[in-house]
Amino acid sequence: MQTLDEGVVAAPVKRSVLRLLLLPLVILAGMGLSVEAGLLGPLGEQVGHLWATLSIFGVGSAILFLLLLFAGPQKGPALTELPRWQLIGGFLGPIYVVVLTLATPHIGIAMTMIAILSGQVGKSVLIDHFGWFGATRKKVNGERWLALGLIVAALVLIARG
Repeated sequence: MQTLDEGVVAAPVKRSVLRLLLLPLVILAGMGLSVEAGLLGPLGEQVGHLWATLSIFGVGSAILFLLLLFAGPQKGPALTELPRWQLIGGFLGPIYVVVLTLATPHIGIAMTMIAILSGQVGKSVLIDHFGWFGATRKKVNGERWLALGLIVAALVLIARG
């Protein structure tokens, strides 16, 4: 039988293990974005940037539909019960992909990805700092400023190279 002390210690350990398992998965997903940029740039040049974006979302929607079909009922509130601002990602996703499709053939995959990364990290630091969108607040400290500075330095170095 588990004591109260074991339960208190087990929760942080489980979270640490989960973080270690998720980190490689997130890194692989990031690698997938670079592959996506490499595929979308030429596709956009061939069929048009908006058609390329629509095709990527069409394939993704079909795959998600199949996953939902086989996953069974999902728990949580109905989509109509959520605050409308939480659906803004549906607006931002296509903009991101169109920009990716437009930029990649002209500035290259590495430059596109580091520019995207600098925007993502910069905005993420602000979201964490202020706790926007219900995120847990994490104050900007010296290490976060340094990390952001290094990403901007990488952006400059890749742009010059």
